[in-house]
Formats: sequence, structure tokens, C-alpha cells
Amino acid sequence: MVVGPDFTTNVEEAQFDEVEALLKAAFPTDAEARLVRRLRADGDMLGEFQKPWEGKIGGYFALSRMQGPKGWACLAPMAVRPEWQGGKLAEDNPNMEVGGPRDELYRGSWRFGSRMLRELADQYEGAAGEPVSHLPEAIVVLGEPSFYGRYGFSQARAQNLTSPYPLSHTLILKCGVDLPEEKLVYPAAFASL
Repeated sequence: MVVGPDFTTNVEEAQFDEVEALLKAAFPTDAEARLVRRLRADGDMLGEFQKPWEGKIGGYFALSRMQGPKGWACLAPMAVRPEWQGGKLAEDNPNMEVGGPRDELYRGSWRFGSRMLRELADQYEGAAGEPVSHLPEAIVVLGEPSFYGRYGFSQARAQNLTSPYPLSHTLILKCGVDLPEEKLVYPAAFASL
């Protein structure tokens, strides 16, 4: 029995309009939707991924090609339908034991963003410290350390990086335990935000 949203899959071109609508609903401005359009147009998009549920895209994230270091990617943007954020779908389930001991465990399986990040991190954790050919060498994210840190992204491992953005909110997901000393050069589309 599947508990929670379906498996993460690739976004198809026919879903681009739905992705744009999701991004516009999930953020206060259309900046993230414009970023995605520009990344696609510039050829910097490595992949777009979705977590579907009941025929809709419930969660989305994009991986774009960093200009530097070579082989690195950037996770941005990431979005979840506002009406499904925080495991709200679990609350509507008649089998939910609200306030009971299984409440948080069950609700967690319905958190689209958490499930997508866990699936992504699992690919790196399963690599036993060795790079995997189908994965970027590292994935950089600019975000809340307390959230992304739960899914294998490390703020400590990013502290020797040089970035145009604050290192206090820069994290990396990477095989191994090294502390890379690299200059982060984001795709040109990020400069237009």
C-alpha cells in the first residue's frame, strides 16, 4: 500500500503550463516561474521533477547546471501546492489518527517536499561516498539550513565555498566528506531575479 504521494518522476513538456501555475501559486511573485522559463531557454536545465498525486503535480523541483564548478548542479526552485503543504492531505484522510502517536509519522509521508528531498538524498547516500555517473557531483541549494539539513544537505561542507549568496544559507549535497574550496557560478538566469 502506498502511503502518501506517488514516486517522483520527470516533468514532461506537456506539463510546463501546470508547473508554471504551481510556481505562481506557491510563491508571492512570478520570479520562480520566470527563472524556470529562462533556465529552459538558456539550455541550463538539467532536469525537472515532480511528485504527482491524483492527476496533479503536488510538488516540483528543478536542477540546473552550475557554470562553476563543472559537474555541479543547483536545486531551485522547489515548490509544493499551497493547499497540500505540510502534509495537509493527511488531515483529510479518515484513517488518520489525529493527535495519536502515529499522527506525525503518517503526516510526514504526505509532505511532498520532504519526500522529494529524501528520495534525492537517498541516491547520494546509497553511493557509499563514490560519485555516481547519473548524478551531479554536488547539488547546491540556497535555503533554510534547518530544513535542507534534514535531507543530507550540509551547511558545514559549504563553508569553504565562494558564493554570490550568503554562505549562512548555502548547503551542498555531495558524496564523501570533503570540504570543497570552489567558486560557485550560478546559471545566468539567476542574475535576473
